[in-house]
Amino acid sequence: MAAGTPRHPESETRILNPCTETTCRSIGAVPCTVLDLSTMTCKQFVEGGDDTIKMVLIWMDGWYKGDSDEAIIDTDVFVENAKKFGTYCGKNPTISIVNAAEVVLGK
Repeated sequence: MAAGTPRHPESETRILNPCTETTCRSIGAVPCTVLDLSTMTCKQFVEGGDDTIKMVLIWMDGWYKGDSDEAIIDTDVFVENAKKFGTYCGKNPTISIVNAAEVVLGK
């Protein structure tokens, strides 16, 4: 900026940290939790509470789309798959969620 040129803060680009504690809570993030999805059973998934269930379902949606699919969440398909997965896990509590996902969502 040239000397004597007035500064206009409203026109400056600002970088903000979008994941403040309040933001993370509002999106349902579980703070300070490590989930090992490779060892989680369907019983643990079903009994994990809303936050855990949401995180696992969103992870699975992305995982089974793979690298070649578009970054789009079709909410109708997402909800239908979540229902199928929940039903399967409810009937098969000892199976791992990875194996359950392969049965329900595998390509």
